[in-house]
Amino acid sequence: MSDITLLSHLRQISTPPAPSGAPAQGGNGGFAKALGEALDSVNSAQAEADLAVEQLQTGESRNLHEIMIAMEKADISLKLAVQMRNKVLEAYQEIMRMQV
Repeated sequence: MSDITLLSHLRQISTPPAPSGAPAQGGNGGFAKALGEALDSVNSAQAEADLAVEQLQTGESRNLHEIMIAMEKADISLKLAVQMRNKVLEAYQEIMRMQV
């Protein structure tokens, strides 16, 4: 069974730091790439759960526990993505409230 925490996803896709002479914004994508891959992971978990439910309905699968596990993984990953979005929006709003 694989770990579905955000930290584990970020560790899998992390890249080595840029050399000291290189500009801060390189061509590797950094945060945007990590965020995109995390969202792709959520999408694939949702698709996997949908496929498992479809297989149960058609009679191809009789392992109800595996289907429930896939559905819960998809639910937890979606909740994590929503909480990440909420935290990013809160941080943005806090920055916008700062006086210059």
